[in-house]
Amino acid sequence: MTRTGTWNYPTAIRFGAGRVAELPAACAALGISRPLVVTDRGLATLPPMDAVRAALAAGGLDAAVYAEVGADPAEADVTGGVDALHAHGADGVVALGGGSGLDAAKAIALMARQTRPIWDFVDEGDNWTRVDPAAMVPCVAIPTTAGTGSEVGRASVIRNETQRAKHIIFHPKMLPGQVIADPALTAGLPAHLTAATGMDALSHNLEAFCAPGFHPQADGIAAEGIRLVQRALPTATAHGDDLDARADMLAASLMGATAFQKGLGGMHGIAHVVGARTHQHHGLLNAIVMPYVLAFNRSAIEGRIADLARSMGLDPTFDAFLGWVLGLRQTLGIPHTLDLKGEDPAVLAPLSVLDPSTGGNPVPLDAPAYEAIYRAAVDGRV
Repeated sequence: MTRTGTWNYPTAIRFGAGRVAELPAACAALGISRPLVVTDRGLATLPPMDAVRAALAAGGLDAAVYAEVGADPAEADVTGGVDALHAHGADGVVALGGGSGLDAAKAIALMARQTRPIWDFVDEGDNWTRVDPAAMVPCVAIPTTAGTGSEVGRASVIRNETQRAKHIIFHPKMLPGQVIADPALTAGLPAHLTAATGMDALSHNLEAFCAPGFHPQADGIAAEGIRLVQRALPTATAHGDDLDARADMLAASLMGATAFQKGLGGMHGIAHVVGARTHQHHGLLNAIVMPYVLAFNRSAIEGRIADLARSMGLDPTFDAFLGWVLGLRQTLGIPHTLDLKGEDPAVLAPLSVLDPSTGGNPVPLDAPAYEAIYRAAVDGRV
């Protein structure tokens, strides 16, 4: 089956193997002639970067590269990128990478010529209205992992090192104007990162599907995203050169980020807090806590999960779906227990309550409830 297409949902997406060659056309569509390529340190010398350089050179575009983004990007990564943008006289950003690279690049495009600090735009209340849209530059996003779906998101997660916390920076125009989703660029991702990022995609779709509220579009997208993960993630992890499986996971990833406009929940409420303090991989944290949060939410989601299980060819029960999650984690080598690296659940729980994702959980979460989930995950008690 040929997995290729050109979509406008929720933004312009050029999907298919080899479509990174269309990068000059994507830049032209946004009026970009002097792009700043933003990526993380690990990607700077790898084949996806080579493919981007070749495409830009073929299109005659004068590009500079900022490859100083670290894992869990912080304010300094964004500030450095803005400085690089000004030094090059860039009129747009090409974002290349997984969640860290894409989030940093979108924040750099947002902050290009703003006069306020980035923390004025934290996703609370109407803070987004403080942004001067005319001070932004356009962005083309090229994912190299199938996990966060940041390429179709209107926000970035940026770490505040002083507070040891992650904050969501939001503005509607942070949604990249062009996306190139080329599964061939994800083929070299190691198996353990394929598994962790793929479970992140699953967590986005699953928490969106379980979030309360009436949003049938999000529910439908999330359910199909989960089925794509079921079909493709074990294959993509075991056989990284299978481009059909890579394409399915890339689709599931951007579907999850589209669907979670409906809401996220306790998985992310924990992963954001633990990740900010221990620097563990975000997708891996979501994968580890997934069954414990599902079990906590059982009373509110049992019927919906049973329907989902039926659509996946499982027995139509909550237990069958939970068993599938546990089996998938085992197949992928995901740890069963949460390592807090010496952090105290009693300290972390109130911080998770404050995370914006918490409001989307189907069962209300207070500090004692979060602490119970933390301790269950540390002990391995589902």
